[in-house]
Amino acid sequence: MQYKITHITSYKYSNPVSVCHNVVILSPQVNDFLEVSSQRLTIRPLPEAVSKRQDMFGNIVQRFSLEQNHSQLTITATSRVTVLPRAIPPAENAPTCASVIADIAQRIDPNWLDVMPFVMNSPRVIRNAEYLAYAAISLSSEKSVITAAMDLTHQIFTDFKYDKNATKVDTPTKVAFDGRHGVCQDFAHIAVACLRSFGLPARYVSGYLRTLPPPGKERLIGADQSHAWVSVYCGSQIGWVDFDPTNDCVCATDHIPIAVGRDYSDVVPIRGVFLGGGDPILSVSVDVAPVDEG
Repeated sequence: MQYKITHITSYKYSNPVSVCHNVVILSPQVNDFLEVSSQRLTIRPLPEAVSKRQDMFGNIVQRFSLEQNHSQLTITATSRVTVLPRAIPPAENAPTCASVIADIAQRIDPNWLDVMPFVMNSPRVIRNAEYLAYAAISLSSEKSVITAAMDLTHQIFTDFKYDKNATKVDTPTKVAFDGRHGVCQDFAHIAVACLRSFGLPARYVSGYLRTLPPPGKERLIGADQSHAWVSVYCGSQIGWVDFDPTNDCVCATDHIPIAVGRDYSDVVPIRGVFLGGGDPILSVSVDVAPVDEG
């Protein structure tokens, strides 16, 4: 499935900003199931230079600074990508949770070093006995890792209420877990916390989800949103498989990944510091358009 993605972030300041330094993670990371034909970052006002590098997780990180007075900053990321279908093996053919955990612990798995950061604690996900107890109904040693991940995905979808007003971007994972509510970011963090508390490597994925308009309605330009889900390591023969607890599904070509990390703190789309500004007003517009629809 081919998409054109346009992500526009605009800051308007009540007082001029004299200096700002920013980090942007909005460029798709190429992998075996995501091809990137073009990607462009447009910044207004125009900075003197934009640097680019890859972080330890393979994400494309871009940095820029503005050192002149400005009352508005607009960052537009435009990408053309192709999401390829992935054949997930039957759940019964996947290794058990116990074997995946043991192969990593014993360093038999050839990828053990790469996946270890996704087993340990991270800034927004701290393993504990409460997550483990909650997930006990879904996660067990003898289950195949794919079955266990699917069961946990369904459990979170069933038990938690989607509520845009219940949490904020900086709400701790434990608060969302205790309240049994939140948004996709919270559900992904909770899934990661449960899986890691059990011993399975799990990473946080940020990206976009293709949305379909109601029957008889036109697709609204710019009305899409960023999305988040969880990726579970299913052993060296299968690799990483993505699951969406917000929508109770295995991710397919409607899910467009951008970046992966231990949690949201590794993949914040835009972060920075600025001098001045007064009371800034933030607006975000996201459009995920299938290319065959123009």
